[in-house]
Amino acid sequence: MYTALTEEDISLTRPAQAKMSELFEQVDEAVQGVRVYATPGGCSGVSFGMTFTDYIDADDGVLECGGFKGVVDDGTMQYLRGVEIDFADSGDGRASFVFNNLAPMGGGCGSCGSGSSGGGGCG
Repeated sequence: MYTALTEEDISLTRPAQAKMSELFEQVDEAVQGVRVYATPGGCSGVSFGMTFTDYIDADDGVLECGGFKGVVDDGTMQYLRGVEIDFADSGDGRASFVFNNLAPMGGGCGSCGSGSSGGGGCG
């Protein structure tokens, strides 16, 4: 069984919840939730994204959001604890989900690929 998450773990603003609910009305009923994930980004640190998911693993955390579930795997949760997901729509066709309150990752390395000692790369 999965772990229930609370608003203290991760939260969605009302605009984000409204947009997700709207999107859920358009997807196949096999979709179980919205998976929030982290991807290592090399010099830029960690990137975050969201995708629909048709499965929930036993080690996932789930935030019940009236009409849909936010799903976060255990490895990603370490980066997202305390994060607020918002939906920003400037009205000019540029709308997106925004991750607020991200903890500093300490990633990045101003000399990526510069050929400095060690042959470039991050490290």
